[in-house]
Amino acid sequence: MYRKIKLLTVLLSIALLAFSFKTDLFQVSKNLDIFASVYKELNLNYVDEVNSAKLIKTSIDAMLSDLDPYTEFVPESEIEDYRMKYVSTQYGGIGAAVIHRDGRVFISDPFEGYPAQKADLKAGDEIIAINDQILKGKNNEQVSLLLKGPKETPVKLKLARDGKIFEKEIKRADIKQPNVSYYGMIGNTAYIKLDKFLENSAQEVKDALVELKKNNPTGLIIDLRNNGGGILQEAVKIVNLFVGKDVEVVSQKGKNPEKNINYKTFLSALEPDLPLAILINNRSASASEIVAGSLQDLDRAVIIGQRSFGKGLVQQTFNLPYNTLVKVTVAKYYTSSGRCIQALDYAHRTEDGMVEKVSDSLINEYKTKGGRLVYDGSGIYPDIHIEPYKYHQITQTLVSKYHVFDFGNLFVKNNPTITSAPDFKLSDADYNSFLNFIKDKNITYKTSSERLLANLKEEAQKEKKLNDVKAEIEALQNTLSNSKKADLTTHKAEIMRVLESEIVQRYYYEKGRIVQTFQYDEEIKKAKEFFNDKQKYNAVLAGIGNYKVIGKPVKVVAKAD
Repeated sequence: MYRKIKLLTVLLSIALLAFSFKTDLFQVSKNLDIFASVYKELNLNYVDEVNSAKLIKTSIDAMLSDLDPYTEFVPESEIEDYRMKYVSTQYGGIGAAVIHRDGRVFISDPFEGYPAQKADLKAGDEIIAINDQILKGKNNEQVSLLLKGPKETPVKLKLARDGKIFEKEIKRADIKQPNVSYYGMIGNTAYIKLDKFLENSAQEVKDALVELKKNNPTGLIIDLRNNGGGILQEAVKIVNLFVGKDVEVVSQKGKNPEKNINYKTFLSALEPDLPLAILINNRSASASEIVAGSLQDLDRAVIIGQRSFGKGLVQQTFNLPYNTLVKVTVAKYYTSSGRCIQALDYAHRTEDGMVEKVSDSLINEYKTKGGRLVYDGSGIYPDIHIEPYKYHQITQTLVSKYHVFDFGNLFVKNNPTITSAPDFKLSDADYNSFLNFIKDKNITYKTSSERLLANLKEEAQKEKKLNDVKAEIEALQNTLSNSKKADLTTHKAEIMRVLESEIVQRYYYEKGRIVQTFQYDEEIKKAKEFFNDKQKYNAVLAGIGNYKVIGKPVKVVAKAD
């Protein structure tokens, strides 16, 4: 009887929803009836036992996958992980990141000031067992579940280091991973690295800014590179730190009129005049794009880096029965100039279900507060484009095969201390030690040239012309092979750069790694250059000369014959 009442309630709710949005009520009822009937017949008649919870979860996921990747169902078992990812930055645990290698689990980064680091756990330590549960073969989720727990509860770890087995009993603590992972001065320039827009992110930026102001900086860099976003309201508060009261930052518009909201600044600006640079790249998304796009539209900041990801969608969570929830895309957001920067058109898929970029013919131009041209439909274009640094395949291979990680462990073992993080550099002797370390290691990889040559050989074989070009292909193969042997010398500088970053993190943790990489950071160098040349900085914001149009216009205009 209870199930019938529950089903009736659900159907009634859907009927009301259908009526509210003028959906065909008959179609809704019909399809629900079909779905319930299919589920019933499977449950009664399928040859093997079916896992009903898994079956329903699969069907829900399949239904939502036809919409966009941000609309998702969260079962009760995944609620805590969801809150960590999208809402809170705090959990109970030991404070360490782990990696999985060949079915085994290793500590990769103990967090400074937390139980793992205080108990002298080090990067490279293998975790064999947690509370007597052997970890070999367990996935990341299973390991994470074993490590997490309420504050002050003990967790017993069985570990291995340098061939020796030992045990540690550690008390868990509240682990808070801040939104602002680092702030400080780079010369006379203030710098804030914001990694996410979760709870309290605006307050963290404000607190950092208040501290940095004491140094009388010539300008402020807010680093939003690789920041995938988070809570929209936090983005509005951050913009409000630099823009005065009652200014529209962003608006959202959806099918449901209740989701149409204009977000305005509501306080006086903390720093209305401090020169400001925002760093973005192709992994800056959502709330990052609201901050960068709105400050660009308001001519309040110079945007430096690469075109952002292009996520112009707003999600809201709705609680469902049995402690589950669904996250639904409820609206699109529009920056101050009125543009929506959503790059992928999920509403109009191709016949094979693929998602394409917003059509060039639908790209529109808008104007910033001062009249500069900006465009919708393709992310945020920076005012100053910096080509992203691309590591050579030899460097990528050394990292992906953990040779850099393992050498970092060896270096720490042989060097109890190093110089300060900003000043640390490897010597030529250190690099030779690394070459000696990897001489018997697997560093095989294929270059783009080798792949192209392999394709050429394959095509020649298909066309029965291989004998005609065999000698030339073999000569090219030998040339490429000899060239690869020199890659460790040719790309020494960038390999050393990666090694330095890995090693510094062992001694000075994440903050040390961030500081050490400043010396190689082209976006930071460019921002400082603009702060030191006020005329050039003002020219960008005023749209003078080359700065009137932001990014290359992507709108295609057909020409008549």
